[in-house]
Amino acid sequence: MIDTLKIASWNINSVRFRMGIVEQFLTETAPDILCLQETKVIDGDFPHAPLHALGYEHIVIHGQRMHHGVAILSKVPLVEDDRLDWQANGEARHVGVRLPNGLRLENVYVPAGGDVPDRTINPKFGQKLDFVERMTRWSEGLSGIPTLVVGDFNIAPLECDVWSHKQLLDVVSHTPIEVEALGRLQAANDWVDLGRRFIPPPQPLFTWWSYRAKDWAASNRGRRLDHMWASADVAATAVRHQVYESCRGWLKPSDHVPLMTEFAL
Repeated sequence: MIDTLKIASWNINSVRFRMGIVEQFLTETAPDILCLQETKVIDGDFPHAPLHALGYEHIVIHGQRMHHGVAILSKVPLVEDDRLDWQANGEARHVGVRLPNGLRLENVYVPAGGDVPDRTINPKFGQKLDFVERMTRWSEGLSGIPTLVVGDFNIAPLECDVWSHKQLLDVVSHTPIEVEALGRLQAANDWVDLGRRFIPPPQPLFTWWSYRAKDWAASNRGRRLDHMWASADVAATAVRHQVYESCRGWLKPSDHVPLMTEFAL
């Protein structure tokens, strides 16, 4: 029998407000580790008790009041590693840990980038591009280190990662400049996009649906903003990957859904 490790990632859009569906997801799917983004809570107010009750005794957090925030919840021991400031302004957008087997697990929340894809008139877009560039420089130093980076990248790179490539070319998250920046990041460590390894193009694959849609499922105007990237050695151990689209229809849902990869140890 092969032992496996299941690692999930989810932009939860306020962990305290949506703790009910976090508990539901953990109970129904039982990942060994869950990485959360956009927790929107300071460290002192993070809801440890219900997670401990479900067996997630190892919790590493990097919080911020009302905005951003990331967390890693685990049933297996974690060695706390770092909190990198790729935003260069102190925002809580990254937390990284090391597992007992040596795997580095990096949980990241890339800025959305505002509404206008022009850094000269929209500083938020420039901050997003600079964030990805700092991640790229970091990736260049990871050669030989088994690493998994997960989270909300806020970029849908492929034509089949959005509901309409033509209509979203000028919309932040799918613009050519963002896609090119993400491509440079991927090349910096030869990252393997696990989502597209298991669900290859041109199959549509979405992880986010706007709250603005009256019926998100009927319109299905989604984007693949959430990703799991692995170094080649880690990717070689991946045996299963799933996107939990049904979670978008749960009570008080996030606009993102969880994704999970299972690795053979």
